[in-house]
Amino acid sequence: MLEVNYLRKNKEIAIQSLTKRNFDAVSIINEIISLDDERKKNQKKIDDLLSNSNQINKEIGQFYKKGEVENAEDLKIKSINIKSEVNKLLDSQKSIEHTLTDLLLQVPNIPNKIVNKGQSEKDNVIIIEKGSVPDLPEDKKPHWELAKEYNLIDFELGNKITGSGFPVYIDLGAKLQRSLISYFLDKNIMSGYKEYLPPHLVNSDSGYGTGQLPKFEEDLYKVEMENNPLYLIPTAEVPITNLFRNTIIKDNLLPIKCTAYTPCFRREAGSYGKEVRGLNRLHQFDKVEIVEIHRQEDSAKALDNMVSHVASIIEELSLPYRIMKLCGGDLGFSSSLTYDFEVFSAGQERWLEVSSVSNFQDFQANRMKLRYKNIEGINKLCHTLNGSSLALPRIFAALLENNQKKDRIEIPKILRPYMGLDYITK
Repeated sequence: MLEVNYLRKNKEIAIQSLTKRNFDAVSIINEIISLDDERKKNQKKIDDLLSNSNQINKEIGQFYKKGEVENAEDLKIKSINIKSEVNKLLDSQKSIEHTLTDLLLQVPNIPNKIVNKGQSEKDNVIIIEKGSVPDLPEDKKPHWELAKEYNLIDFELGNKITGSGFPVYIDLGAKLQRSLISYFLDKNIMSGYKEYLPPHLVNSDSGYGTGQLPKFEEDLYKVEMENNPLYLIPTAEVPITNLFRNTIIKDNLLPIKCTAYTPCFRREAGSYGKEVRGLNRLHQFDKVEIVEIHRQEDSAKALDNMVSHVASIIEELSLPYRIMKLCGGDLGFSSSLTYDFEVFSAGQERWLEVSSVSNFQDFQANRMKLRYKNIEGINKLCHTLNGSSLALPRIFAALLENNQKKDRIEIPKILRPYMGLDYITK
């Protein structure tokens, strides 16, 4: 969430920057500033009335001491009237603040200055492209056929017990999935990330903190509880970042680097065809996440380091990949700058997104009241970052497709110690 003072001081810059997202912010920012003016005026009235009330209460005490009861009683009536007026103003103030917060929650983050204006993913910019596409036979197969042929995943069984988009991993398929999770976590831990195992359900405050609520509530699986709904997490970013909600972090404890494996749950309605077949798009999927919390001046360099870290994992899996800088129209609601990673899946002959690495700057921290006390003793909003390291379904798909041979699927060398074998046979 953007700060009102920032929008007031940088109104034209904010409006112009948000056009990169194709977001017309003129009317909503004007309304936010107008409401904030009203809130300040209201608060001034409340403060003046309370000050007057305090003075009257002192005078009432003095009249009673002097035995001037009639004068004291007259002032008591005046004091009661002031309190009544204050209560009305406080009710009005609550309404103003509620409306103001609702408006602020509708405004996306300001794109970084290096983000290009664009409508959609077609306007994203390729930053790096590395690796060689494997030379596969003409009868190469997509991963959903390979998974069935080698008895690694049963999509129909998942459909039977839950529904479409909930696959069942079997035998060596389950082991490959577990091996990838262990490898990703080990790699992250060796790079200085502390491992967490968070809850897979979060409350509304957590959803608001990282920006999933209220805008994306319809994309979440919701568990109705009495007066307190819970949500299945769309990513470990939500519980991990919210570990530090309403916290003031000591400067010497920064940066904070966290990693976690969790299942992730997302509703994907109205999607059909080859683009979403097999593991390409799921309602439940596994992912290893990295989250970092930094001083404001350090987050840009931290993002570069996170991008390099994710790239090193994909390179060790020997997958061809490219890094995309997202345009404004393709940025996530809370992100200021995002780099997407795509791997080439040779069986489908298409690029598959496997990671997004983002800097949210102070957008999430402002929603969560996540601050740090700098060396001057001043409380400042932290900068938060996160990235997939990595999302498993499309990595799994690309590994099957790119490493298929006539009678086996080869295991990348980095995974062989985890799998205990060099290849999978029928």
